[in-house]
Amino acid sequence: MKNKKESGSVSNSETTELVKLNKKSKWKLLGKQKMLILMSLPFVLYIILFRYIPLWGWTMAFQDYKPYKTFAQQDWVGLKWFFQLFTEKEFLLSLRNTVGMSLISTALGYITAILLAVFMNEVRYIGIKRFVQTVSYLPHFLSWVIVTGLVANVLVGDKTGILNSILLGLHLIDEPIQWLAKQSYFWHIIGWTYVWKEVGWNTIVYLGAMTAIDPCLYEAAQIDGCGRLRKIWHITLPGIKATIIIMMIMSAGHILDANFEMPYLLQNGMIQDVAETIDIYVLKYGFKLSRYGLATAAGIFKNVVNILLLVIANTIAKKSGEERLI
Repeated sequence: MKNKKESGSVSNSETTELVKLNKKSKWKLLGKQKMLILMSLPFVLYIILFRYIPLWGWTMAFQDYKPYKTFAQQDWVGLKWFFQLFTEKEFLLSLRNTVGMSLISTALGYITAILLAVFMNEVRYIGIKRFVQTVSYLPHFLSWVIVTGLVANVLVGDKTGILNSILLGLHLIDEPIQWLAKQSYFWHIIGWTYVWKEVGWNTIVYLGAMTAIDPCLYEAAQIDGCGRLRKIWHITLPGIKATIIIMMIMSAGHILDANFEMPYLLQNGMIQDVAETIDIYVLKYGFKLSRYGLATAAGIFKNVVNILLLVIANTIAKKSGEERLI
């Protein structure tokens, strides 16, 4: 019994010493990385100042907020604004528009990015590959305001519009089309514009994943008589499957983050019912109509739903045995 007690006491003392040594080694490691910590400090401060501290403003969603009153003088209304959101037709329209535009942009963005990445991976002429990469990457560095101006000029509804001029010249249409005056076109305009701007940038992740695929697999497939399409289907796409799933999980957390600038700048009275998103709704009610509580409630709803969708997508991937974020 004594031996057991002594061995137990020794093991406990050893574990405590190991814990102390681990703590000391961690502090030593942090001490050696002082420059890295100092370099990361501005980014940590940025996150705290502009991401966490502003969350204090969420309290307005539970108040009948009046700017001239102090925090202690505000009238608390509980969940009143959250319930009122779902009784307002305008918010339900903005929710529908946000989901519709986001799904179209996400689906088109994924498909085109993967296809372009596969195409560039298969190109053997370096000059052509670099040219395609440069041309497809450049629009990413344009601001959405500039892109919106370009789109508005291309889609002018008379004969001077670039798109109408081309279609009339090819005799595909008999008269100019009012592209920005028809509701059925608007979501597709947003989606394809997003593809044009971001497709090159989105391919970077997939091209990076393709570089990790073992070249021996392609050589073995070549010996077995596989053509390019079979190599793509059985080697390239399975090789980037994990990356595709991770990107899909991340995009699930942005379903209600439809682009703000394009719908806001391209909207007009004829297409307003399909152009107003949740962000435009928040801007309208928060700043123009001074209904701060309702606007804050809409913003909280959007962020909570995004987080829930991210968690659900990650859980589904985990139960399916696929790659996941957490």
